[in-house]
Amino acid sequence: MLLKRSLPKVRWKSWVKPWQQVDWLLFCLPVAVSIFGGIMILSTELKQPVTDWWWHWLVAGIGVFIALFLSRIRYENLLQWHWVTYGLTNFSLIAVMLAGTSAKGAQRWISVAGFNVQPSEFAKIGIIITLAALLHKRTASSLDNVFRALAITAIPWGLVFLQPDLATSLVFGAIVLGMLYWANANPGWLILFISPVISAILFSISWPLAEPIDLFKLIAVNPLGLLKEIAVSPLGLIWSLAMGIVGWLTLPWRRFGFAAISALSLNILGGELGVFAWNHILKEYQKDRLTVFIDPDHDPLGAGYHLIQSRIAIGAGEIWGWGLFKGPMTQLNFVPEQHTDFIFSAVGEEFGFVGCLVVLFVFCLICFRLLHVAQTAKDNFGSLLAIGVLSMIVFQLIVNVGMTVGLAPVAGIPLPWMSYGRSAMLTNFIALGIVESVANFRQKQKYY
Repeated sequence: MLLKRSLPKVRWKSWVKPWQQVDWLLFCLPVAVSIFGGIMILSTELKQPVTDWWWHWLVAGIGVFIALFLSRIRYENLLQWHWVTYGLTNFSLIAVMLAGTSAKGAQRWISVAGFNVQPSEFAKIGIIITLAALLHKRTASSLDNVFRALAITAIPWGLVFLQPDLATSLVFGAIVLGMLYWANANPGWLILFISPVISAILFSISWPLAEPIDLFKLIAVNPLGLLKEIAVSPLGLIWSLAMGIVGWLTLPWRRFGFAAISALSLNILGGELGVFAWNHILKEYQKDRLTVFIDPDHDPLGAGYHLIQSRIAIGAGEIWGWGLFKGPMTQLNFVPEQHTDFIFSAVGEEFGFVGCLVVLFVFCLICFRLLHVAQTAKDNFGSLLAIGVLSMIVFQLIVNVGMTVGLAPVAGIPLPWMSYGRSAMLTNFIALGIVESVANFRQKQKYY
């Protein structure tokens, strides 16, 4: 008893107190995914003289410490610095356009101490913080606030689109839509915002059952020397009429049918601009990347090669897979860029359908925990931060898995915490740390 009293008490609780309310399940699952991702990257490069798997784990380890550090800092501090964050985001995107490093036809990276950093990845965090701060003060229940949020987002979105980085600009769109919906925006408004893009796709792409119809071609050289082409797709026309009905039901300008006419005109204009862009702006390889998932066998040795090889690898895994380091398609490097955008195909081949289900189940758990944090946050700002991160993760997950199995265009979007990419990895862990801060500083409650 005397010896027990003489020994100093180990106050281990004082060490964990700063993280007492952290959602440890939400924290540990991405760490587990990162470890598994490094193993799969090693499998894809087992017979190559590269060490990307080692870098994957190293950057993930740095990300873990950053996330733990952020989780014990009050997220409310971001509220007063959101304009600074917004300014730094735009500055970094401008800097990459002026002094960036080019690769594969795009200028997206800045060289820092010998490492290529991708500012557009970190810009996702900047957009989430800025929008959360704006919508925290003024909800999206009015069109004025919605347009204000869209105008603020348009600048970094445009800078990313000009790099060009279509994949990241799509992620920006998903983040904005998710956060606007959570901030009480009318769902009909959100549909109308993305409807011109859908019209552009339906008007310009030849779908199997809906070939665009050239109503007439007015071949006339006007003073500007432009060639005018007008075409209508049956699906595009039906979609435009449907959007006219949505506009009439949701927009406040119902008098004289102005809301319906505006929505209909906007979609027809978007469709015609899509036709013009398809015929005169987009290059052939860009068209192929957008349409190859419909018929990859159209160009099996070109644009469709990635998708065809990915589908073969996943199909070869059948139910249980070939086993770790034993997948023939993976070990013989038949799937290009497998360690980055197509890492899910390695999972499908070596662990089969069951392995794919397990990975998807883990991501579903991550998403449910993010939603839980958003629902239990103590204020709107914290809730919106969690929803922004949730929107980012869900969109990247759906598009990445979809493109590996042929259900989505090959957009170059990585699988969170699994695909190799140092900037993307750090971005995901920074986002995780911010959400854990929201969880850590909410009211004490009992978890389910």
